[in-house]
Amino acid sequence: MGGCCSSCCGGHSQDRLYAPLLAESEREAVSVLLRYLENRGEEDFFSSGPLRALTTLVYSSNVDLQRSAALAFAEITEKDVQAVNEETLSPILLLLQSSDFEVQRAASAALGNLAVNNDNKILIVEMGGLEPLIRQMQSVNVEVQCNAVGCITNLATHEDNKVKIARSGALVPLTKLAKSKDMRVQRNATGALLNMTHSDENRQELVSAGAIPVLVSLLQSPDSDVQYYCTTALSNIAVDSANRHILAETEPKLVSCLVTLMDSGAPKVQCQAALALRNLASDDKCQLEIVQAGGLPALLRLLQSNVPQLVLSSVACIRNISIHPDNESPIIEAGFLTPLVALLRKSDPRSVSGTTANSNNALASNATEEEIQCHAISTLRNLAASSERNKKAIVDAGTVDKCISLVPNLSTSVQSEMTACIAVLALSDELKQYLLSVKIIDVLIPLTNSPNTEVQGNSGAALGNLSSKVGDYSTFVNAWSSPAGGISGYLIRFLTSNDLIFEHIAVWTLLQFVEGGDKTLIELIQKNSPILEATQTLATRELPSDPPADGDLIDLEDTEAESEIIALSSRVLKMLE
Repeated sequence: MGGCCSSCCGGHSQDRLYAPLLAESEREAVSVLLRYLENRGEEDFFSSGPLRALTTLVYSSNVDLQRSAALAFAEITEKDVQAVNEETLSPILLLLQSSDFEVQRAASAALGNLAVNNDNKILIVEMGGLEPLIRQMQSVNVEVQCNAVGCITNLATHEDNKVKIARSGALVPLTKLAKSKDMRVQRNATGALLNMTHSDENRQELVSAGAIPVLVSLLQSPDSDVQYYCTTALSNIAVDSANRHILAETEPKLVSCLVTLMDSGAPKVQCQAALALRNLASDDKCQLEIVQAGGLPALLRLLQSNVPQLVLSSVACIRNISIHPDNESPIIEAGFLTPLVALLRKSDPRSVSGTTANSNNALASNATEEEIQCHAISTLRNLAASSERNKKAIVDAGTVDKCISLVPNLSTSVQSEMTACIAVLALSDELKQYLLSVKIIDVLIPLTNSPNTEVQGNSGAALGNLSSKVGDYSTFVNAWSSPAGGISGYLIRFLTSNDLIFEHIAVWTLLQFVEGGDKTLIELIQKNSPILEATQTLATRELPSDPPADGDLIDLEDTEAESEIIALSSRVLKMLE
């Protein structure tokens, strides 16, 4: 979902440690601090005299000493970031209260440096650091703005701080500063807004603060970092249905802007633009709009990229777009079939090194590849949904051959998508004989006994679809006992599963076999006692005597399903008499 850390405008100490008429304590503090700066490698600043000396300068009424203290804090924390305590943070927070711009700038830089550490992020907010930072964001001094926003950006990367920041009043000034003419301020502000988009509550606060039109307008920024932050923030905002409605109603140019950004010179922007379109394409109106805005050529280019994240973002987007029936043919005609089938590939595990670092990279790569495979085969299934011509084109592109060779050795999530795709293709009367001829059922039968119920169900549904009006049932006869227990084993498992969906698939498949009239197959069924006994049990099942409670839709649906199973089972038994 993306995140951002700030780049603050740092401060560097200057020769301002000498001021006239210093108090004795101030003079001693200056001396201690100078010795530390000359020999900083010998002493820990945060746990010894230098911190106390610097604190003495902070509490001075001499503004030059305050400036020197703030600059020293900025320089030291830039080079040495670690978890600190209240003793360190208190003087820095006090410096933020100063009316002097130079003190404010250096103090907020120091605080931003310390806010890189997770423990410090929490402590800064707990100690009331947000209030002075919000005031400084509204400063007329650009350097002060830059560092204050940068600190907020870092604080917002911690989950525990995000709600507090959203409720602190920071979002409105952040949104205003996102339009700053200073690119550093703009980057930090848009980065902070991005960091605030990772929870539903904060996204709603951002919308209320007027962030959407600002983020959309900055998609055309000349700065790739700003484009990235804004694109990612909008992608996260579009996760919520209500926000997608607002975007559709108020930002008519958003889709075309995102389509343009998919051809950006920055891969991170291209990736997030495609992901933003993917989220927007959760709604059918936007699915059409992306195609109408000319999004398909750019998505196809990303799909054929050598960068895995670009491939993943584009295939995830095209999956959502392909849900709309009106987009099926345009996607196929745009040339997506061959690249989509190519994405079903499986990497050779021997190419992965055994080192720990490379193993971790391999795990991430495998996870990405699995996602790509799932999206690719799901897209192919969507494209096959409503057209015989499209189903044939998908088969001609090599989808079935690829599934047969890959599906036994893939993860269950990919197996589930592949078997669902095969089940859709098996609905085509024109393709059934071809599917049987390539022995697709030898792959499906073992998968009906998968540990994953979705894979089981999809494989059974595919077998059921293949069994309907196929004409030649010899393939089923040959697979009656094998592989993996064959058709008979699959039917027995499903008939006795006590799962209404599985029972329905099995008894409906049985009915197709009986109605098909193949004498050999019917004889095999008649001789199989477990199948007959299970079918008899289903046919004589008693429905619940008590009616479902009012509004209990699940119970009502289950009752209707059971009634249909009873009727189908009775019909099978009667035809077998």
